[in-house]
Parts: sequence; C-alpha cells; structure tokens
Amino acid sequence: QVQLVESGGGLVQAGGSLRLSCAASGRTSERTVLGWFRQVPGKNRAFVAAYASIGARTHYADSVKGRFTISRGSAQNTVYLQMNSLKPEDTAVYYCAAREDSLSTLSGSYSYWGQGTQVTVSS
Repeated sequence: QVQLVESGGGLVQAGGSLRLSCAASGRTSERTVLGWFRQVPGKNRAFVAAYASIGARTHYADSVKGRFTISRGSAQNTVYLQMNSLKPEDTAVYYCAAREDSLSTLSGSYSYWGQGTQVTVSS
C-alpha cells in the first residue's frame, strides 16, 4: 500500500502561482512514479504532470507545459507541482497519484490516490 497526502492548494488570482506538495509513504521505492491529475465537476480526471525517479523523467499535459513544473523534493518520496501563470481554467481539485515503473497519462493506470486539494484561480 502507498499513502499519498497532498497540500498547498488555495485561492489565487489569475497570473499568480501556487506550489502543491505530495508526500508518499508506505511501499514506495525508486520505481514509484508520482503523477498529478485534476478534476472539475462533471468531468473525468485529467492528467497534468508526472515524475519518475529513475532517470528523473517528467511528462506534462500540453495545457500546462511552460507554466507548471513537477520536481522531486529532497526527500525522495515527495514531489512538488509548481504552478505559475495560473488561469481560471486551472481551477480544479488536484490529485496526487502513484504507480510503478513508467510514466503514464492514464488515470486508470495509477493504483493509489490522495484525497485531493482544491485550487481556485479567480479572474
């Protein structure tokens, strides 16, 4: 089992920044891939970004490239999502998720999920 705890959400004006954190515990290893997804009411969870420790590989959704950065913290089991130049359309509940081995954009391929943190961007 892997436990995931997100933090750092909140309310910000358009053009502002927020940093989300995801702390993973339990059966994690260097093979663990941590991803961020977001969801708005009535829609499926959408991929945002993912980080794989092996090779420090990252992948981003086109909608956030150049604005969001995913990185690993000093503690291997922590990843951050730095969100800059936020737009109202970035408003969503952001979820951290975990899987093993390869980066994936598919929510169904992630086995573990956090509770989510709300990000609201006002215009």
